[in-house]
Amino acid sequence: MSIRIADTVKDIPRSGIRDFFEVVQTMGDVISLGIGEPDFVTPWHIREAAIYSLERGRTGYTSNLGLPRLRRAISDYVRKHFEVRYEPLSEVLVSVGVSEAIDLALRALLNPGDEVIYHEPCYVSYAPSIVLAGGVARPIETRAEDKFSLLAKDIESVITPRSRVLMLNFPTNPTGGTMAPEELEKIAALCIKHDLIVMSDEIYSELTYDGAKHTSIASLPGMKERTVLLHGVSKAYAMTGWRIGFACAPVELIEAMMKIHQYAILCAPIMSQEGAFEALERGEPAMLNMRREYELRRNYITSALNEMGLECFKPKGAFYVFPKIASLGVSSKDFSLRLLREKKVAVVPGTAFGPGGEGFVRCSYATALDQIKIAMTRIAEFCEEVKAGRAEAA
Repeated sequence: MSIRIADTVKDIPRSGIRDFFEVVQTMGDVISLGIGEPDFVTPWHIREAAIYSLERGRTGYTSNLGLPRLRRAISDYVRKHFEVRYEPLSEVLVSVGVSEAIDLALRALLNPGDEVIYHEPCYVSYAPSIVLAGGVARPIETRAEDKFSLLAKDIESVITPRSRVLMLNFPTNPTGGTMAPEELEKIAALCIKHDLIVMSDEIYSELTYDGAKHTSIASLPGMKERTVLLHGVSKAYAMTGWRIGFACAPVELIEAMMKIHQYAILCAPIMSQEGAFEALERGEPAMLNMRREYELRRNYITSALNEMGLECFKPKGAFYVFPKIASLGVSSKDFSLRLLREKKVAVVPGTAFGPGGEGFVRCSYATALDQIKIAMTRIAEFCEEVKAGRAEAA
């Protein structure tokens, strides 16, 4: 059967995160700083809304685009939080998570050989999604000295006549990097100059710290008409398993995405859509409580990592830190596997997020603070043992 598998699929690697956690699942009593999933349970009032929808017998299909009242709630939410106005019935599509929306947008936009520029380290699905849509992936490495933000001059250096799309993800998984508004304005001007469409994955936009305000590139002059704003309820509202994302874009693109969506998926589950409506309408107090807890954890984990000699900037978004482990003289993969086996702490090798992640690991602080404290003690012990082993070998 292997000779029957499409070449494109054969050449795509398995997720580095999932492969690593296949190992984690064979072990017991592991403290996981790995999976990018809130440790909070979905707030009760959101669960109750979905339960009530079931009790009322709301178990059928919805419009391919999603429940009209959810699309209106999305439009209101985006106007309030992103300062961009979208017509709810024609410029909003509800998808099965942001991952599906990314796939839909890429397939709707790309012809074979079109190039997509994106920044690394990045979420593991970006490059495979581009390839599966027939595009050519053009990564740009972001750097720790820039706090993993993206610079307009680096984008311009890779633009070719085949460049069609720029993919952004800020705040970023895996680094927590964010964008300064002035640099975002330079990027917007570059996109207009070179006629690039922007796909902006803003799934972590609510999770910003130190009073930082998130700016969407779609809100900048001349950008709404060339931007696909991608968002959802998974991260900020602790609803990963509900699988609700959404895309806001010009009507022509939403129509194209909907055609793919209606044949491949048809619609997102109605119960999940009911829960998402409740989250967007009344979920902010719970979200703010979770964000305060994340900020406390971020402050502790960055301080602890730096104290043990693992250089780590304090990110202003998401719920990840990306400490540098290169000084220990081991690869990211070896560090992660040895830490797991010797200290029962799971982190993700930086290389899971692209070659530029070598020398780093991703630690998620979407886990309880008491567990983070134990994990930091174990990591500090591990680092000392690695250093001692190197000294003996010398």
